[in-house]
Amino acid sequence: MRKISRYVGRTVFSAIALVLVVVLSLDLIGAFIDEVADLRGDYTVFEALMYIILTTPGRIYEYLPYASLIGCLAGLGLLASSSELVVLRAAGLSVARITWLVLRPVFLFIVLGLALGEFVTPYTDQVAESRRAVALGGQRALNTERGLWHREGDEFLYFNAVQPNGVLHGITRYQFDDQRRLRVSSYAEQATFQQGYWQEEDVAETRFTEEGTETSAFALRRWKTDLTPALLNIIALPPGALSIRNLAYYSDYLAEQRLENSEYRLAFWEKALQPLATISLVLVAISFIFGPLREVTMGQRIFTGVVFGIAFRLTQSLLGPSSLVFGFPPVLAVLVPILVCAALGFFLLSRTR
Repeated sequence: MRKISRYVGRTVFSAIALVLVVVLSLDLIGAFIDEVADLRGDYTVFEALMYIILTTPGRIYEYLPYASLIGCLAGLGLLASSSELVVLRAAGLSVARITWLVLRPVFLFIVLGLALGEFVTPYTDQVAESRRAVALGGQRALNTERGLWHREGDEFLYFNAVQPNGVLHGITRYQFDDQRRLRVSSYAEQATFQQGYWQEEDVAETRFTEEGTETSAFALRRWKTDLTPALLNIIALPPGALSIRNLAYYSDYLAEQRLENSEYRLAFWEKALQPLATISLVLVAISFIFGPLREVTMGQRIFTGVVFGIAFRLTQSLLGPSSLVFGFPPVLAVLVPILVCAALGFFLLSRTR
C-alpha cells in the first residue's frame, strides 16, 4: 500500500509541478514583454528583470489552485490511460481511498501557497513596486504613475514610493483648513522613520496666506504623524497582495474609523478560503477522470481543466465586485463558487461505480 501511495502521490505531484512551471514560464515571458515597453531612465533591463523576479512568488500563489486542477487531470489521466486506475480498483482501492491519495500531494501545494501568501509575497511585492517606482521617477514631485494617496485629518499625502524598511520617496503634503482652503503644501525628496517620527530631507514648503505665498526650504525636518512603516506597508499594497493577518487588521481598523472596508474583507475571504477552493477544484478533477474524461485524450483533459478553471475564476471575479455593489456579505461571494464546485465533485464521485 505504501508503494501505491507513493506512486500515485509522485505522479500527481510531478504533474502539478510541471503545469505550474509551464504556466508560470508563459506568464513571466509575457510580463517581461510588458516591462520592456516601460524601459526609460533608471528603469533598465536589469531593473525590469528584478521586478519580475520579485513578483514571481505572487504569481505562483495566484496560479496554484488552477495548476492543481490541471495537474490532477493530467496526472490521473496518465494513470487512467495506462489502465493503472483499473488495476488500483481491482486491487481493492475504493474511489474514496484514491481521492485521498491524490489530495495528499495537493496539501503540500496548499501549504506552499499559505506560506507564500503570509510571509513572502507581501514583502517581495512591495520591494518590487517600490524599486520600480523609484527607478521610474520616485524623486520627481507628484509622480502619479506609481504612487499612493492617503488622508490624515485635514492633510492629504502622496508618496511616490514606499519601501518596506521605513523609507519614503517623493512625499507631497497638502494641508487644508476647516473651510477646505489650501494653507500649506510641501515636498520632501525622502523621509526616514526614526523612533516615532519621520525625518524629512530636502524639503520645499509653500504657505498660502491672505497676503500671498511664503516659501521655505529645509535640509532636514521632523514630521510627527500616526503613520508608521507597518501601517504604510499595508496601505502601499493592493488588498490582494496583503497577508491574511494584515487584511484582518486593516479591515478592522477601517471599521473602527467608520470607513468602507468591503474591498479588504473580500480579499480576506478570498485568501482565507483559497485552500478550500483548491480542494474543490481537485475534487472536480478527480470526478472528471472517473467519469466523463476517463477515455478521452490528454489534450482534451487539459483543455477541459483550463475551461473549468477560467469559468471558476470568472464566477468569483463577478460575484466579488457584485458583493461590493449590492451589499451582500463578501464571504458569500467567495464561498458560493467553492460550494458549487465541491458539490459537483461529490455528486460525480458518488455516481462512480
